[in-house]
Amino acid sequence: MLEAPAPAASVAPRAPEGRRGPVGGPRAGRFLVLAVVFVCAACGLVYELVLVALAAHVIGDSVTQASVVLAVLVSAMGAGSLLAKRLRCRAAVGFALLEALLALLGGCSALALYACFAWLGGAQSALVGFSIGVGVLIGAEIPLLMTLIQRVSRRAEQDAGGTVADLFAADYVGALVGGLAFPFLLLPWLGQVTSALVTGAVNAVAGAALVLWLFGRELTGRERLLTLAANAAVVGVLATATVLVDDFERAARQAVYGDEVRVAVRSEVQEIVLTGPRDGPPGLFLDGRLRVSGRAEHRYHPALVHPALRGAHGRVLILGGGDGLAAREALRYADVEAVTVVDVDPEVVRLARTDPALARLNGHAYRDPRVRVVHDDAFRWLRGAVGEARGTYDVIVADLPDPGVTTSSRLYSEEFYGLAARALAGGGRLVVHAGSLRDRPHTYWTVEATLRAAGFATRPYGTDDGRSGFVLAAPARHGGARPPVLGLAPGAPSRGVPAPGALAAGAARAERSRVPGLPPSTLVHPRYGD
Repeated sequence: MLEAPAPAASVAPRAPEGRRGPVGGPRAGRFLVLAVVFVCAACGLVYELVLVALAAHVIGDSVTQASVVLAVLVSAMGAGSLLAKRLRCRAAVGFALLEALLALLGGCSALALYACFAWLGGAQSALVGFSIGVGVLIGAEIPLLMTLIQRVSRRAEQDAGGTVADLFAADYVGALVGGLAFPFLLLPWLGQVTSALVTGAVNAVAGAALVLWLFGRELTGRERLLTLAANAAVVGVLATATVLVDDFERAARQAVYGDEVRVAVRSEVQEIVLTGPRDGPPGLFLDGRLRVSGRAEHRYHPALVHPALRGAHGRVLILGGGDGLAAREALRYADVEAVTVVDVDPEVVRLARTDPALARLNGHAYRDPRVRVVHDDAFRWLRGAVGEARGTYDVIVADLPDPGVTTSSRLYSEEFYGLAARALAGGGRLVVHAGSLRDRPHTYWTVEATLRAAGFATRPYGTDDGRSGFVLAAPARHGGARPPVLGLAPGAPSRGVPAPGALAAGAARAERSRVPGLPPSTLVHPRYGD
């Protein structure tokens, strides 16, 4: 995408003596150059979005990764514009070779980033490197395209302002199309890796076609051969990679998740991977992060759910929890009348219903007629259901992705907890999974501070190993409510629930890690980060 200032008006470089000018009339040539500007701008923005999306997926913290990519890439564009000055005397062949290199680098960027993540354990250095490379090459397009469009326009000297306006109009419209095509067309149909490869091929073909069609007669035989060979080689590499992308993704998943990957699907929301044998404990990964460990979840979900059910618990709302494991714990109480599960991803719920290992782990919770499933974003649903759900639920269980994931920070905001409070019945309780007490105490205590700011009295606690931290909360009344009592309901199951001593130890462990004086997190000022 062209974002550097346009160069000052100048006389277009003359074609070398003895060679014929561009093929076609000025008007047709001008249109063709602008069409290629449009295509290149769309491709350039797709490269940027691929880098941002994949970096957020494999590194985390999408705000930071987007800032890194855009800052590095835009600054590199300025450097590229300066470096391209030396190519203006041979603008046609220079542009063709530049587009071939850009197509190769941008097209292979997602492949290389995912490979670094899978086999080297990190992708931050590769992200910065590709951002610099792609930025330099996109920036170098600017002076070369200006030179080419001047060559095909008879009015270049008299109407430099109009030429610049046309060039940048085509660029910005192309960027718009690329920006919309990536999330709504390329990503859902092709995925990140294939989207980048296909975009690279389009980029290479457009650059070569422009040069060979309009300026082929200006080039020497050697230059024509070099242009054709370089772009054909790039398209060949990208096409081969596209054919092999499924094999690459399988190998990369095995490197990340191990040899027992049974299910790997890309839903409209996230990448979902199930590992483990069909007759053994499964592992559930969402966007590369372990969400459920079949061997260890017995520590997590009972500790999350059962303390919240001390008191009235006829109507239970589970936010997240599409895996059915929180619902499994709530359904162990005969006097639970209804469980509503609000999860944004239907594919997770489908797997929880149908996958033998995962369905066995959740006790076939979705077969229970007391369970109702709503497929919606938890924040949007709570906000839209305020009238219908006001005072409806005795217990709300927030079984959501870690607050350190930037995309989840809104589900740990003061505004979100305010909506949750309005859905609670009198005497109701909210329990929140607040991240790791051991590894991220700052994030954990920010959740607790945010709940207090939203008007809750809180009782922090966690699992005995400190891996998972929870906050039990109840709406404070008249400003003087005591924290909710941490314990079990009189009718709690006798097996598979945390012992009162373990809950007390978890609460004591939490208090020892307290980080005082933290401000709450809000929608306009999120305070979580990986």
